[in-house]
Amino acid sequence: MEAKVIWQNGLAFTGIANKGYQIQLDSNPSDNAASPMELVAMAIAGCTAMDVISVLEKKREAVTSFEVKVHANRAADYPKVFTKADVEYIVVGHDVQEEAVIRAIELSVTKYCPVHAMMEKVFPIDLHYSIYEDEGSGKQRLVKQGIYQHTH
Repeated sequence: MEAKVIWQNGLAFTGIANKGYQIQLDSNPSDNAASPMELVAMAIAGCTAMDVISVLEKKREAVTSFEVKVHANRAADYPKVFTKADVEYIVVGHDVQEEAVIRAIELSVTKYCPVHAMMEKVFPIDLHYSIYEDEGSGKQRLVKQGIYQHTH
């Protein structure tokens, strides 16, 4: 894999990787670009989300909405690294089985997601899930919540 950033101005850069897709980065608070640390948090969420939804679809779970949130704590002093993260899987669907969600998370964090595998070596990552029944018209009812206990 190859990646590069090209300076635009100030602390703004355009990032480009192998596929040619461009992403804007900026160290300053901005509505136009993500910071490098935000990209790391999004990489954790995106990597495991792709795995989990793939497994749930293969298991024919009727998922209607899915998101993964990362809540990351940072050190107070420079370089202000992440010190801990909580990953929250929010699954909405029709009769989604808790066992299927747990297994999908397990496969992601133990086998498939390279971002999680790298980051868990640097800081602790706790994994939580919530399963909601999709009752239509935007209504959702919480069915199950839990914590996935990942042992290394």
